[in-house]
Amino acid sequence: MANRCKGDLQLGKWSYKSTCSRYKEIQCFCRVYRRDCTAFGTTPLKFFTKALIIMKSTSIIKDFPVVCVGGSAGGLDAYIRLLQNMPADMGVAIVIVNHLRTVSTMLHEILPKYTKMPVVLIAEKLDIQPNHVYIIPEQRDLHILDGEFRLKPISKPRGWPDVITVFMKSMTQNWDGKLIAVIVSGYDGDGADALCGIKEVGGITIAQKPETAAQPDMPESAIASGCIDFILSPEEIAKRIIQIAKVEK
Repeated sequence: MANRCKGDLQLGKWSYKSTCSRYKEIQCFCRVYRRDCTAFGTTPLKFFTKALIIMKSTSIIKDFPVVCVGGSAGGLDAYIRLLQNMPADMGVAIVIVNHLRTVSTMLHEILPKYTKMPVVLIAEKLDIQPNHVYIIPEQRDLHILDGEFRLKPISKPRGWPDVITVFMKSMTQNWDGKLIAVIVSGYDGDGADALCGIKEVGGITIAQKPETAAQPDMPESAIASGCIDFILSPEEIAKRIIQIAKVEK
């Protein structure tokens, strides 16, 4: 019920004609958005009228930019250099997808030293908020659905993971805001297969300059895809993201 209710809210399907038949779904609004609805009244019409007031003041459709930073070996240096050059109030969500299969991530403990934004290890159904840095946990594929993160068992338990590709493809299908895909230092070519899809939905793609990366395989694979807009150092990537965020506000 909650997911269906939330989806209907996003699609703007509410109408006076359907008030009575969807009374329970209006109540669902209160649960989904954690609103106190005790004063909304007990009849469908009263409840619906007051619910509309709250709905108008609630940001139901999330459309702020999401930046996916995909990396692996040598990525820590790039993440630090990026975050050190970004303000904490850009209005974007930064998702760091480090493709680890078996080793536990420590990024959520390391990176807070380099940014004033909260750094959060992603959990199932975690709400996506701007001005946060999110870290993928190990051994999981990451998706976006209904403005929340969704975690699934890693789809490639052997060989090179493709968690960056999986997340970027999910973004193109389930996020209304601007998408920015960044590929930094790492082995293999994770993320390259999703870059053209990012561009097709109006997103922007950036690769770290290979000569500035500890392991240039991933940036080089991204560049070879033919779907990279900018090839920049981590400091230059930060500046570009700031520029994009200003345009999107």
